[in-house]
Amino acid sequence: MCKHNFVFASSALHALSVVKFNGFNYNEWSKQVKCYLGVQNLNLTLMTENPIDLIENSTDKERSFHKKWERSNRLSLKALWMTMVSKIRISFPTIKYAREFIRLAKVTSQSEAPDKSRIGALMNRLTTMKYDGSCSMYEHVTEMSNIAARIRNMGMYVDDSFLV
Repeated sequence: MCKHNFVFASSALHALSVVKFNGFNYNEWSKQVKCYLGVQNLNLTLMTENPIDLIENSTDKERSFHKKWERSNRLSLKALWMTMVSKIRISFPTIKYAREFIRLAKVTSQSEAPDKSRIGALMNRLTTMKYDGSCSMYEHVTEMSNIAARIRNMGMYVDDSFLV
């Protein structure tokens, strides 16, 4: 296996260990994704504003920074997309910059204010879910875990043994 393929594979596996953003777990997700991007040395785009466009008189230092920032932004966006639940990903607008992505995720999670009817609907959905074979068992369990995480983030406790 080529060294670059190994690095990419281990990087992708580490990204899969980051909790998936489901619209209700912003704090946990953002902590984990920022840590992941830092470990991968991709957090330049989160730490600095967008660089100015290059011009003919740009210095080598400016060109080098611009290239590093563009790479960081491109790979960060891919990692951020990988760490979202597909149902959220579908409704998320196309974003050009990782910083905007993080901000929009925060706004999205804050706009989902918990209320009793929403909690009740989620609890009803969780308690009546049955595996019908229309998706993989992994997807079914992931969906149940995501619903439980939403309920927990709304302030209710859902014991893991309840999910089993």
